[in-house]
Amino acid sequence: MYRFSIENQEWILRFSPNIQIEAEEKQAIISSILQLGKDLPLYSHGESFIIMNDQLGIIVFNVEKIPSMILTVSNIVTENKWYIQKNLTIKRYLKE
Repeated sequence: MYRFSIENQEWILRFSPNIQIEAEEKQAIISSILQLGKDLPLYSHGESFIIMNDQLGIIVFNVEKIPSMILTVSNIVTENKWYIQKNLTIKRYLKE
């Protein structure tokens, strides 16, 4: 669990128990969150958002504002598990 401030709001960043990542990867997530800056307080309680990180993949965040400002990393989906659906066909997503 980490604490950080954005726009004079004290936030807590926590990781879901199902996520097992190293300290370096946690630091990459924290850096990504800090880059959001003024956008983070605009999310309402119960909303979710994602960040696509080149190093980790898609990071899924859940926002809680009651009783505290808590941001939970609920999942990380690595690029080798991304799929895209076009015209009723699902294929593995490949970066261009």
